Amino acid sequence: MLVILSAGIAPGLALLSYFYLRDQFGQEPVLIVFKTFLLGAILTFPIMFIQYVIDAEGIFQSDLLSSFLSASLSEEFFKWFVLFLYVYQHAEFDEPFDGIVYGASISLGFATVENIFYLAANGINFALGRALLPVSSHALFGVIMGYYLGKGKFQYGQNGWKWVFTAFFVPFVLHGLYDYILVSGKNWIYYILPFMLFLWWLGLKKVKHAHLMTKEFYNKKLKSRNASIS
Repeated sequence: MLVILSAGIAPGLALLSYFYLRDQFGQEPVLIVFKTFLLGAILTFPIMFIQYVIDAEGIFQSDLLSSFLSASLSEEFFKWFVLFLYVYQHAEFDEPFDGIVYGASISLGFATVENIFYLAANGINFALGRALLPVSSHALFGVIMGYYLGKGKFQYGQNGWKWVFTAFFVPFVLHGLYDYILVSGKNWIYYILPFMLFLWWLGLKKVKHAHLMTKEFYNKKLKSRNASIS
């Protein structure tokens, strides 16, 4: 069991550390990041219960509806809702890049618990594949979600609500596509590999742009402070 726990936790912590250390302007308090991770972990249980009921009742008969409305909608909505409720107005969310850290944190909390359950049920042989696909994809969905939350809060003033909604909608679409590829047929491997490459490209592009937004944010603060002094 210790091996399964280690294999289940390690990918999530590694990815979270990576995105946490990419924050060049002032890293977030570890306690707040851990609380966000823990909230994502706790979310796993009600989401899995909802998905179990949907599957047991056969509410969605097609793979497309199941991928988007059972898996993607329930997971991305709850992560987005908790991020908005707990993190968005938090005093420590004080620069655009913070959204990347907190988005990755809540997503990886969810992915880590889900990963442990899967490995416990199916065996340690699936650990590498789980790290490369589900855990990585959840991390990138969270990065994209957090990017748009940071964009909405710090860069676009009254238009912020548009980006707050985008923070939910884009990961919802990407997650739905990801799940649909996995369940849609025998040749899923030929589609998931380019999709994951695209997802990594998009996620890292958002990380880079979040750095630029944060740099611009601090430059504006510095100019404003200098203007007030003079």
